[in-house]
Amino acid sequence: MRNLTLLMILVAALSGGCAGLRGLPATGEPWVKPGGPRPAGDSESLLMYFEYVRKLPAPELVKEHEMTRESYVKSHSDFNRVRYAMVLAVPGSAFNDEARALEEIDPLVKNADAPLHGVAYLLNLQIQDQRHDQSLQRKLDALKSLEKSLIERGR
Repeated sequence: MRNLTLLMILVAALSGGCAGLRGLPATGEPWVKPGGPRPAGDSESLLMYFEYVRKLPAPELVKEHEMTRESYVKSHSDFNRVRYAMVLAVPGSAFNDEARALEEIDPLVKNADAPLHGVAYLLNLQIQDQRHDQSLQRKLDALKSLEKSLIERGR
């Protein structure tokens, strides 16, 4: 629920902020889903990419991870940096590395003047929220285990 709310805030925040980003993004060609609409700028392109990558099945996600990593290695642009962090932060993937994703977007989060600061900031919040949810789940699982062992011992 919190993730959905955060995504809705992200879309609303960036929709208004995209007005000045008409035309081609600073990175050249934006990311465009095959057969999809052309984004107005980098922020919108990254939002579309976020939605796309979160829905990919595992085999395609592995390919996407490798392609995104190679793009980032070739060009450490802010656009590629955020895209790579998005892929690294996909929950449950074999290559999930939230710490690395946070490390990659940290320069953009700290630089309020960066064109992709808003996207990086919201991605940072998303990852932090995922980590918090995982921590709560581990605690809940530990409590369930403790409760189960107490019930068994009481018998």
